[in-house]
Amino acid sequence: MKKKDISRKEALKRMGFMALSPSLLPAIMKNPTVVHSNGPGWADLTSIKKNIVPPTFPDKDFSIIDFGAKADGKTDSLPAMKKAIAKCHQEGGGRVVVPAGNYFFKGPIHYESNVNVHLEKGSYIKFSTDSDDYLPVVYTRFEGIELMNFSPIVYAFEKENIALTGKGTLDGQADNQHWWNWTGSRRFGWKPGMPAQHAKDNEPALIKMAAKGVPVRKRVFGKGHAMRPTFVEFYRSKNILIKDVTIKNTPFWILHPTLSKNVTVDSVTTISYGPNNDGCDPESCTDVWIKNCFFSNGDDCIAIKSGKNQDGRRVGVPSKNIIVEDCHMKDGHAGVAVGSEMSGGIENIFAQNCIMSSPHLERAIRIKSNACRGGSMKNFHYRNLNVGQVHGAVIRINMHYGNEKGKNCHFLPTLSGVYVDNVDSKHSQHAIFIVGRENKPVRDIFIKNCTFKNVESKNIIKYVKDIQIRNSIMNGNNIHI
Repeated sequence: MKKKDISRKEALKRMGFMALSPSLLPAIMKNPTVVHSNGPGWADLTSIKKNIVPPTFPDKDFSIIDFGAKADGKTDSLPAMKKAIAKCHQEGGGRVVVPAGNYFFKGPIHYESNVNVHLEKGSYIKFSTDSDDYLPVVYTRFEGIELMNFSPIVYAFEKENIALTGKGTLDGQADNQHWWNWTGSRRFGWKPGMPAQHAKDNEPALIKMAAKGVPVRKRVFGKGHAMRPTFVEFYRSKNILIKDVTIKNTPFWILHPTLSKNVTVDSVTTISYGPNNDGCDPESCTDVWIKNCFFSNGDDCIAIKSGKNQDGRRVGVPSKNIIVEDCHMKDGHAGVAVGSEMSGGIENIFAQNCIMSSPHLERAIRIKSNACRGGSMKNFHYRNLNVGQVHGAVIRINMHYGNEKGKNCHFLPTLSGVYVDNVDSKHSQHAIFIVGRENKPVRDIFIKNCTFKNVESKNIIKYVKDIQIRNSIMNGNNIHI
């Protein structure tokens, strides 16, 4: 008996575990030889990809120059864009072309169905920073809650067969003097007396309306409420392609397909270091393929979401069948994140063959929720990730994320089925940081074939049921169980 006890202690020492719940020991030490998934696994990836088909368009071009646009960087070319989109739609679809040159748009681009807005190489669009130019309000989401708010800079509502393509650049011109200071953070230019997102009549008022079930059309914000718009938002739409474009300096989340189906994001570059500048946030979407992209942002590079709190449960649409592959994540809070707005549930996530590395990247894999969010999360698959350097944890799962105060914060999130295979990291604070909930542990976590080098601190694993770590090394020590 004594010999057995010593071997367990030695195994745990080599694994670098601390704060480990005693209830985990039997599950960890039994060392099963077969891992089973209760949902789609890597073998199902091909069939999921077959459902994600980019839209095609008639071979007809509508140049915005022909409708009055001027490539002088000063003249408002938005009226020409509107006319070109309307004409393209009326004639059955095609490409609305932005030729090489510098353009200024005094407001948002609004789509019609069967339109591909195509930015030729060398085209550069700067958008107005005057918030009044993004009125009247439109149907949108703000951090997972539906409302009527400023229009996203590029917006579609209930459209199909739409695309944003080409090797041009879209620049929101956001900075500490425009948009970002609405956060109420001095770091981003806010000063006393300025509007602030968290003032009682702004985001807190929206949260209260949602909790009371106020109809979305009566949740009117916009002017005077300091709630920033997303950049590209295709809402309740289907058959979507976003390809090759570069997007910079955005007010808020950058790519935000919402309640949409059949979405391809391919070879897109996002570079924006402001607050909440997530790279790509598919929210309550089905069949999304994000590939060959570069993200360097002020928040999560990719964050998969499905609505927030009561409003997310009201809508009740999960995100599912989301694929991330062959992407490069540089700066940000995480490479691939799930949550925290995930009250509608999230399932069947696949991330593979990505590079994630920067002194300013906090985590590689991140899963976050709390008792206000609730929601069911299951079947997350990660493999072949070259992590390089992160200054937090390579794998971080936190079921106590953010503020859990409030009478409606009794919806415990569930997480089951996280599969991590072949992750190679060069430097991090933690290799593994997992904190479930005492009364609702996360479960079925499988980590194999991983190498974690230059890890500064011990792993944190708490409130987890059924975890396997096999054929993996941390700081030169074999942690194969």
